[in-house]
Amino acid sequence: MAAASAAAVFSYCKPSPFTGQFPSKFGKAVSPQIEISTQSYRITALFWGSKKSVKHQPLDSSLGDFTLTGSATEQVKENQARGNKVSVSVISSILEVSAHDWDSCTLDATGPEKFNPFLTHAFLSCLEETGCAVKETGWMPSHVVAKDESENILGVVPLYLKSHSYGEFVFDHSWADAYYSFGARYYPKFQCCVPFTPVTGPRILIRNTPFKDQVFDILVSSLMGLTAKSQVSSLHITFPSEAEWYKLKDKGFLQRMGMQYHWKNRNYKSFDEFLMDMKQSKRKNIRQERKKIPAQNLTMKRLRGYEIKANHWDSFYKFYRNTTDNKWGSPYLTRDFFHEMGARMGDEVLLVVAEKGEELVAGALNLIGGDAIYGRLWGCHPQAYYPSLHFEACYYQAIEAAIELNLSTVEAGAQGEHKIQRGYLPVPTYSCHYFMDEGFKKALEEFLVRESNQVEVVMKLLHDSGPFKEGIHQ
Repeated sequence: MAAASAAAVFSYCKPSPFTGQFPSKFGKAVSPQIEISTQSYRITALFWGSKKSVKHQPLDSSLGDFTLTGSATEQVKENQARGNKVSVSVISSILEVSAHDWDSCTLDATGPEKFNPFLTHAFLSCLEETGCAVKETGWMPSHVVAKDESENILGVVPLYLKSHSYGEFVFDHSWADAYYSFGARYYPKFQCCVPFTPVTGPRILIRNTPFKDQVFDILVSSLMGLTAKSQVSSLHITFPSEAEWYKLKDKGFLQRMGMQYHWKNRNYKSFDEFLMDMKQSKRKNIRQERKKIPAQNLTMKRLRGYEIKANHWDSFYKFYRNTTDNKWGSPYLTRDFFHEMGARMGDEVLLVVAEKGEELVAGALNLIGGDAIYGRLWGCHPQAYYPSLHFEACYYQAIEAAIELNLSTVEAGAQGEHKIQRGYLPVPTYSCHYFMDEGFKKALEEFLVRESNQVEVVMKLLHDSGPFKEGIHQ
């Protein structure tokens, strides 16, 4: 079974070409039935490049006005108090919304127990203000905002107009190739997500009012309408919640399933207690790996909030650049981003560092949510190699922190089947895709059904051959 699991994972993790068969012509694009008073326009520029070469047609800010309806007494009273009109618009920067208003939408959408730090105004504004998710890097902010007649914000959507598919972690490069092979233009496209962040969470962020379901429908219709009148190829909503995934299927979005590896806390009181749930061979391997850290004269520290100093961020940025230079080719994040994020997000940031003597030699960046630790980035000194340090900094330290903080989950990021033998098991992730061309949509839908079936088979194989003792279910 283990051999079959490995073979299945290897096959799944390969870049898979689009296998659907396209007709010679995609067919006439069908626009959604949404009434929007603004005139249609077309975005044609690929704005990813130098600032001097950037020329694009700005988005029309208004996406229309909508009327709330309802028969429930409480809802009618609420409508009368606030007004029953909802206006939806596009903004070119998250800074056009106050942190209080944006975060109120975020907190209502997740609930305090599932608070997601990546959806906060602080995190998203850091990406914009430090030049990471901006027009010049191919991430043009186009956030959608819904307001009532009193200018109260009812909902927000993090949205970007993109001229490429980098930094998304849901891979559609083969789709772009298929589009181009038939003479159609895939970019720019709309991307609803947290840039550079494969973390599941709600994407349609709505205040908790009696008419929140209507606001959800209004925002989704507005997103579809924006895609139609912009005449771009598609709208992609990546890493939404499972509930949104199902709702968006009913709106005409294609469903795609992916896979990540998460660790689950079974009310462990210590790391050793967690290890006792592992099979003997896996438990032995982890203990051997952890023993290598002090044997190399390395000291591990977990820093939060004010404990993280400017020199830590400067060192971590060098480590991050070493990782990107060796693996990705180009860095998504700037040095200023790490400094700003650390300053604004306080104790929500957990930086694991490895020291040798007085020198920092490696680090792993995590963010802390309501009930989870999110592992994000790792890097090491470019002129050093320490066996097992990556596993210690990224996986074992995160597990210890989750146990210490009584958090239920560690999300270890995208890909990496080597995480399984260290206690991280596969869980599904989701994305939704809306295409204007019906011919392309039909062919892609057939492919996604086959792909999802493959993901489910792989997940079952990996669970069946997992690292835990029989009867232990993570």
